[in-house]
Amino acid sequence: MRLTSFTDYSLRVLIYLAAEPQRRATIAEIANAFQVSENHLTKVVHFLGKSGWLANVRGKGGGLALAKSPEQVIVGHVVRDTEGVALPAECFSVDGGHCSIAPVCQLRDVLGEAVNAFYLVLDAYTLADLVHNREALAGVMFIRPAQAGPPS
Repeated sequence: MRLTSFTDYSLRVLIYLAAEPQRRATIAEIANAFQVSENHLTKVVHFLGKSGWLANVRGKGGGLALAKSPEQVIVGHVVRDTEGVALPAECFSVDGGHCSIAPVCQLRDVLGEAVNAFYLVLDAYTLADLVHNREALAGVMFIRPAQAGPPS
């Protein structure tokens, strides 16, 4: 199963903010850290805010912050929110699709089981699990200035 770029960027935003949950960030700084479009991230951030994953504060001193602690953010829930209903094949569509073997096909059950297993794994992890290496993440995402080494 391949996640959409919208879900990918949503998870990246949450990871970025969870790396230093006590501070706010801007769309521009997150876009810069991941080298992605600010316009696309604006849509992602708006959705995450409306869905209750982010606390978006406008104006001077504003920015983005997690609306919940990283321990409360279950990865599977975020993916379900951003992906919508899983449709791994035509027969999963609301109208059942137009597959001629649908009435006797076993693939729907197998794919349904696979989707359930996919979410079962994601539901076992929280955002906190994804950022247990906060120091390394912060260094890669340029949240903190690099520490100077010993003088030469």
